[in-house]
Amino acid sequence: MANRNPYRSLPAARRVELLTHAIKAHRDARALYAQRLVGKGGFRAVTLMSWPPERLAREIVRLGAETSHDELEMLQLLYVELEPAIQSTFLDAAGVKHENGKMDEELTQPFADAEAVSRAAAVVQERHGEDGVNYLRTLARYSADGWPGIDAIVDALEG
Repeated sequence: MANRNPYRSLPAARRVELLTHAIKAHRDARALYAQRLVGKGGFRAVTLMSWPPERLAREIVRLGAETSHDELEMLQLLYVELEPAIQSTFLDAAGVKHENGKMDEELTQPFADAEAVSRAAAVVQERHGEDGVNYLRTLARYSADGWPGIDAIVDALEG
């Protein structure tokens, strides 16, 4: 499987943008991330809770305070909610039913055969460039069982 972390491969400004959105959209997110920074030391919770979401997000990214679970949530936020175009391209090319990039919860793994995955990966890379490759890294890292052959495709791209 690919060695590059798809979340950490995003530019820092993009990670800040995703975290800022999450902090603004989810009431509990601010307290969760503030507590993480307090745990790293040097910060008081009351101070962090008074910071604007953008400043809190910048500090989280600067210190790398995101967990692997946070990383997955931010990638889902990016590819499913905020910018579903890449996922829609992939699903269309793979022949997987979806609505604006959101797959039906009833679908079972694998979602497509290896040939469809290969075809979809090529279309995503062609249409979306490096952003598409990062999306493919995300699939390989978090959903390889659902997409046969995605590991080998990403390994070849990283080669």
